[in-house]
Amino acid sequence: MGFDQYHEPAGELSAEVRTFARMIASLTEEAEAIGWYAQRMSVEPDADARAIMENAQQEEFKHFAMDLEFLSRRAPKWRVALKGVLFTDGDIVQAGESAEEAEDKAGG
Repeated sequence: MGFDQYHEPAGELSAEVRTFARMIASLTEEAEAIGWYAQRMSVEPDADARAIMENAQQEEFKHFAMDLEFLSRRAPKWRVALKGVLFTDGDIVQAGESAEEAEDKAGG
């Protein structure tokens, strides 16, 4: 059974790189699930069903956050970028530009 998540031969990749790829796949899946729940909730007329979907979506937010934190702890360049953009006020694009400059200064 093959896996599509690798762009290089899996046997040539380190265990660390394979774990990173699995976590990237998990992050992507959580983001997709968040979007799917948003779509379902937007058309669901039954309030009880919508409440259950909202609860399930909240779990996906938590999983997304845990995946992102795992990845950022193992990729210092990501951590610098995330610190420069997340939970900031003002223009998001400008925050991204500043974070990119910080990455460069940090050896990125």
